[in-house]
Amino acid sequence: MPACFDTRSDADLIALIPVEGDTLESWLADQPARIGNWVQASRFRGRTGDVLPLPDEDGKVRQVLVGVDSQSSTWAIGNLSSRLGEGTYHLVCDWPVERLTQAAIGWGLGAYRFERYKTSQRPRPRLSLAHLPADDADRVTRMVTAIGRVRDLINTPAQDMMPQHLAEAARELAHQYGAVFGEIVGEDLLVQNYPCIHAVGRASTHPPRLIELRWGNPSHPQVTLVGKGVCFDSGGLDIKPASGMRLMKKDMGGAAHVLGLADLIMGAGLPVYLRVMVGAVENAISGDAFRPGDVLHSRKGLTIEIDNTDAEGRLVLCDMLAAAAEESPQVLLNFATLTGAARVAVGTEIGAFFTNDETLAEGITRHGDIQEDPCWRLPLHAPYRAQLDSRIADLSNSGSGPYAGAITAALFLQAFVPDGQVWGHFDIMAWNNRNRPGRPKGGEALGVRAAFAWLEDRYGKP
Repeated sequence: MPACFDTRSDADLIALIPVEGDTLESWLADQPARIGNWVQASRFRGRTGDVLPLPDEDGKVRQVLVGVDSQSSTWAIGNLSSRLGEGTYHLVCDWPVERLTQAAIGWGLGAYRFERYKTSQRPRPRLSLAHLPADDADRVTRMVTAIGRVRDLINTPAQDMMPQHLAEAARELAHQYGAVFGEIVGEDLLVQNYPCIHAVGRASTHPPRLIELRWGNPSHPQVTLVGKGVCFDSGGLDIKPASGMRLMKKDMGGAAHVLGLADLIMGAGLPVYLRVMVGAVENAISGDAFRPGDVLHSRKGLTIEIDNTDAEGRLVLCDMLAAAAEESPQVLLNFATLTGAARVAVGTEIGAFFTNDETLAEGITRHGDIQEDPCWRLPLHAPYRAQLDSRIADLSNSGSGPYAGAITAALFLQAFVPDGQVWGHFDIMAWNNRNRPGRPKGGEALGVRAAFAWLEDRYGKP
């Protein structure tokens, strides 16, 4: 169980009493005069984010008033773990179980700390889950653990998160759930027909690899997850400027996302046959680096003219999408930190996604709203496919114009997905640029909770 939670239900728990501005007066009407006087003297109005400890007659704090947003469940108490003192707290309110569960998830996500290299002396308050039904408490801990896994992987510097380290993280996850782990490394990628993954990663001293995990009963519907694992992106020979390279440790965020989603699927025991594929590479610069103007042969047989070596993520993905489609999974999802254009379109706090399936589109959007994990569909606008035309190859790896970069990248990937294959492509930031309740600055999972909720809704619980 994450350290931010507890299962105690004893009398020493500190009560968290959520109030919204218009409910404060009715709550105060049932309290002793000293409480009302304290609230008035403290100028507590129940505004979202306000916190007011309430001392008892002996001066000990056994209750805390917290102002919450009536429109939010997940983030209602997402900032409290960084504002309260040591102790174990529990929510005292008449919220339905669904909202209590979401609030507990928000608490846990807000309690996240990345302390591999720097420890903190900040208090570590805990939230008791004893008042939740066992299944809901288990859901809370599984969700917080899985999202923490995603964040840890993204936050880890590239020196400790190269392809071999990413493979080890996948191996540990496979071992945890009894899944089958495998990898194809270095020159074996050419032998087993993953030439684009090899081309992107061959310049690095850290050999490229395809990481694979399989779990579940093969007779169940197959769900395949594909993740971009560019552990550091220099841009290749089309080198990025320093400012563009600073956060490129997060360019393996797609891989982190599919490992986190796999964690949730296996932890919940969903009745699916799960296949996870991660292309793990470093896009480095050396005498062996692939070049602008080169023509790569892909697994599907399509040839690709390299217009820009900094459009490498789609090259890593295309071989895996082609291989994944060979098994005709019922659902194929890929996650990638693919384009800056998607950030221009929807900003950094919304997961952009593309799909060729209306049911998937509706489900991801709806569950994103319910889970407060917003995802916005962008169009696979077929006329823009002409921007990927090449004079000497089947297609170019980069659009010919300055506009619609997220769409042309998605159209590039669609060229490797057969007609009729249900497919969703998530183009995500994988990073919080600012602190918000439940969402500290740093590595972040975008669309993972929405995708899991949709899969759970589609396939049901075991």
